[in-house]
Amino acid sequence: MRIDQWLSLLIIALMMGAFVWGRYRYDVVAAGSLLAAVLVGIVPAKEAFSGFSDDIVIIVGSALIVSAAISRSGIMDIALRRFSPEKRGPRTQLIILVVIVAILSAFIKNIGALAIMIPVAIQMARKSRVSPSMFLMPMAFASLLGGLMTQIGTSPNIIVSRVREEITGQPFTMFDYTPVGASLAVVGAIFLAVCYRLLPVRVREETSMDEAVKIKNYTTEARVTAPSVAVGQSISWLQKPAGGDAMVTGIITEGGARRKPLPDMILKDGDLLIIEGEQSALDRIVNEGKLRFSDRTPGISNGKDLSSVEAIVGEHSRFIGLSAKDVALFENTGLNLLAVSRHGKRFTERLGEIKIRNGDIIVLRGDLQKLPDLLREWGCLPLVERDLKLGSVRNGLVPVLILVATMGATAFGGVPVATAFFAAAFLMVVTGSVPLRDVYSHLDASILIMLAALIPISDSLKTTGTTDVIADLLSRMAEMLPSYGALALILVAAMAVTPFLNNAATVLVMAPIAATFAEKLGFQPDAFLMAVAIGAGCDFLTPIGHQCNTLVMGPGGYRFGDYARLGLPLSIIVLLVSVPMLLLVWPI
Repeated sequence: MRIDQWLSLLIIALMMGAFVWGRYRYDVVAAGSLLAAVLVGIVPAKEAFSGFSDDIVIIVGSALIVSAAISRSGIMDIALRRFSPEKRGPRTQLIILVVIVAILSAFIKNIGALAIMIPVAIQMARKSRVSPSMFLMPMAFASLLGGLMTQIGTSPNIIVSRVREEITGQPFTMFDYTPVGASLAVVGAIFLAVCYRLLPVRVREETSMDEAVKIKNYTTEARVTAPSVAVGQSISWLQKPAGGDAMVTGIITEGGARRKPLPDMILKDGDLLIIEGEQSALDRIVNEGKLRFSDRTPGISNGKDLSSVEAIVGEHSRFIGLSAKDVALFENTGLNLLAVSRHGKRFTERLGEIKIRNGDIIVLRGDLQKLPDLLREWGCLPLVERDLKLGSVRNGLVPVLILVATMGATAFGGVPVATAFFAAAFLMVVTGSVPLRDVYSHLDASILIMLAALIPISDSLKTTGTTDVIADLLSRMAEMLPSYGALALILVAAMAVTPFLNNAATVLVMAPIAATFAEKLGFQPDAFLMAVAIGAGCDFLTPIGHQCNTLVMGPGGYRFGDYARLGLPLSIIVLLVSVPMLLLVWPI
């Protein structure tokens, strides 16, 4: 081996050691490794930042925006209640999520299936008061296993089919992968349902503002109108979407009479509801009940970018001692008062009649450009920015339709995954499914930088000829093994190489080697090509070998070494199940 080949292996070995050690964050380790590779000359300086334009970075970044749009649409809240998580334990929820992701991944790209279900999993975890880390990595692994079942489930299957066509003249068909892939998916799902406890409980290293600023007693008011689905429904029905985090505390009829909000009381057209609870729970009640916040709540019009903001009333505020009605807030400022919170106080009066005090927290909605000046003028201090859903406008089914179209384009339209997901993220923004001002807050920069830095390092294995050396070594080893041993060797080699070459590159490197094995040993190539596809699609040991693993790293708060804790035994199971199944389905 040449010196540059040894240096390539050394830098990768040191990088992996630093990842497992965990002393420095993964993006710092990746960036340092890239600089080291440039300094020793195995990565040309002009290629050092080529990873930022790689498809993988585009796919992961776009998927994060798509996932945020799906979560914000409110569709996941409805799906969550259909699963009735409050009536099922976390383990049952885990099984439901794993099975759904695996099945979806067989028919749409596994990264898309995972992006759809991540918001559901996070909300389930929040409702069940468990860490999202319990759900997200098993779901990522399930998406990899599910993708093995059909030709369109994952990129390695598509590439292997093309390689087989070049060798034999016939590609693999859509469901040639199903017997072995389905067996692995079933066995893997059982393992994940039983052995998820191998994972440590993790939380995000950086607590989100939604978690840090938790105000549970906002009071707002909303009116039941004729188009509302709440007309003729009971109070308990209306409160169900809140999951116990908000409740109706008062009802004022259209004629001005007050009614006590008993659970079985039927709502009527024109009823004004006084509702108390956490802001996102209030938002779910209002949006899913199709209630209206106020007769004077403006819509998005005149090109204004409307936004909701939380602010604390200062001691010298002009609000103190007055109500929104007293100061004609909407008429004078264009601001709408959506909610008020006061420590230890439950309001029963109309929102516009509440006398504001020093220290009250209020939610105001108005023109984003004017909000800072108006808050300063009225002596209110904005709270730290966070994801505030109360009063925001959602597009309902639009994000779901965009994602469905994206999946259809990748599966049947021949559109590259990176292009399709980038287009989906763009459409999420231009349709307002994700506000423009929030787009970059959903991009996990540390994950994207890690991926971009690792890609040139991985490429150095090919440019220095290290992969050719490894391929020659494997060829010599395989000639001394029985058929099942050679098949297992190919599978293990594909699993080992995938974290450093990505799954598509692994197939391109390993598939010709596998075909050569088969030819030299006098075997049919099908089982060996299938082994390459399975190995390339089953990186359970690292967060960097597949986009699905990378996608859950940030939300799950995982460390690099966490993947091997659950992934190593799963990899062994895949090996033990795959080899006999391949020999059974594809005799050699």
